[in-house]
Amino acid sequence: MADAKDDPNLFLVDPDVRGILPLDRFHIPRRLRKTVRQAPFDVRVNTAFSRVVEHCAEKQDNRESTWINSTILNLYSALNREGHAHSVECWEGETLVGGLYGVAIGGAFFGESMFSRATDASKIALVHLVGRLLYGGYTLLDAQFHNPHLEQFGLQEIPRSDFKQKLNAAVSIDADFYCASVSELDLTGSGVVQRITQIS
Repeated sequence: MADAKDDPNLFLVDPDVRGILPLDRFHIPRRLRKTVRQAPFDVRVNTAFSRVVEHCAEKQDNRESTWINSTILNLYSALNREGHAHSVECWEGETLVGGLYGVAIGGAFFGESMFSRATDASKIALVHLVGRLLYGGYTLLDAQFHNPHLEQFGLQEIPRSDFKQKLNAAVSIDADFYCASVSELDLTGSGVVQRITQIS
């Protein structure tokens, strides 16, 4: 992380309490389930990774500064080119209106940040991410910190020692972010909602 967008320095954080979104208990609020099924956006993966990071770094009404600096943008974009970092994007036509990005290692996905410029866009991206992770064989979705926005999805806080146990188990899994073994229909709004509700 960085202290601010214009701070070139980076530092690592290993919190005593870690926020995770349990994939087997992920909760989609009823209204959002209906919205995801209606597919108001074209959901794409890794078509505009750097733009997603840039949008996540912009000032928002509830946030004056960001921890995403140019060093982070460049490093994560390099990870994306090498196949280790991914974005899930919501598009209205050719306009990027929401999304998220993170890093995948084995069966663990580390969510980094999300943004929204249209109602529910970041939430829909998150639901599609979770469906994709379930289809791809992932077992851990790291949210890093407590975030009131994520409580509606079943955010759980666990001690660092428990997180490291889950992490050690997850990174040894050969997961597939691109879900080569499932059909395109499985990755539609209806498909991911069905998969999530079957598991949780």
